Amino acid sequence: MQISLTSAHEWGVGWIAAEPPFMQRASHALAAGGDVWLIDPVDGDGLEEMIAPLGTVRGVVQLLDRHPRDGAALAERHGVPLHVVPENGVPDSPFTVLPVAGRRWWREVALWWPEHRALVVPEALGTAPYYLAPGAAVGIHPAMRLVPPTVLDGLGPLHLLPGHGAPVSGDHVAGAVHEAIARSRRDMPATLWAAIRSRHRDRAAGARSPSGGPDGP
Repeated sequence: MQISLTSAHEWGVGWIAAEPPFMQRASHALAAGGDVWLIDPVDGDGLEEMIAPLGTVRGVVQLLDRHPRDGAALAERHGVPLHVVPENGVPDSPFTVLPVAGRRWWREVALWWPEHRALVVPEALGTAPYYLAPGAAVGIHPAMRLVPPTVLDGLGPLHLLPGHGAPVSGDHVAGAVHEAIARSRRDMPATLWAAIRSRHRDRAAGARSPSGGPDGP
């Protein structure tokens, strides 16, 4: 699997898997004191070299019930625990766990790292095109727009690390998260239309590739 680096800080890196392109599956490795946690990770070419400078992997964290991705395989490779939707916290980590959804068909938690004002959200918030209303930097998952995740509002993040789409950083992030939550229902029609257009562009690009697939040969 090809992966692309999306962010790099002294406290972590992020990457996006090439397949499937429409989903923009994003993963993160977060480091504190030489310990590293892999968050909803997708394995890929060069991953070990990417995360090695951060320290030693101490755990793999799956924040969404339907995001197994390559978490179990990476936990086994590194000989560390796999924490699946850790509602009671991630042991020995600097993260605060925030409950986002607790339904039988949708269990999700987010991570808040106060030291770096970093918010990690696997599904409820995202930056992939199918999340976004026109002109927005952050959006709500289409299936959550009627009941947006207000628990994620008011934290004042400087960094948003989503499970779908590239991370965003800067003083504008807190306002973008607040605006996405506040406008969730109002933006439903525009977001749906943007998602349809984005999906159509991806399919058209795949049809034009030499192999007929989304990424060419």
